[in-house]
Amino acid sequence: MRESAFETLIGAAVLAVAAVFLWFALARGGEASASGNQYDVTARFNSVSGLARGSDVRIAGVKAGIVKAIDGDPERFEAVVTLALDTKWVLPDDTDARVSTDGLLGGAYIALEPGAGMDNIAQDGTGEIQYTRGSVDLLTLFASFASGSGSSEENALADDPLAEDLEAPMGVE
Repeated sequence: MRESAFETLIGAAVLAVAAVFLWFALARGGEASASGNQYDVTARFNSVSGLARGSDVRIAGVKAGIVKAIDGDPERFEAVVTLALDTKWVLPDDTDARVSTDGLLGGAYIALEPGAGMDNIAQDGTGEIQYTRGSVDLLTLFASFASGSGSSEENALADDPLAEDLEAPMGVE
């Protein structure tokens, strides 16, 4: 009986620790939140494959913020991404945003490339990045490369109307 009570006590402790971890994961994983010294900027992408809430936003490889929310626009058929950026990053209005990945198997993040514009994106939560490039699906890219038929030289000769002159040596017809 003594062994059974000890095993029951250990089982209860394990369940309590698991419940604490579950509560923590649900409480922290629901919404990526911005701290007080951040501002929101939106960007519209044609594809955000692999991107998730809480992903990094980087400028020159340095973390500048997080992806706060990802929504869809049913009228324009685009993904609307809300970025929470640190206030120290004052972005020109011609900043470019693209979805990048850390290597082949790495996670996705937003890479910002500031331009040279004279005006800045508003830091009051109404700012929007106008120039965006979505993610590239590597499987589709490899499939299109693999399905290409013939070499580029053969394709170029087939499209060129003067190719007949190039195929036969001069003076021989």
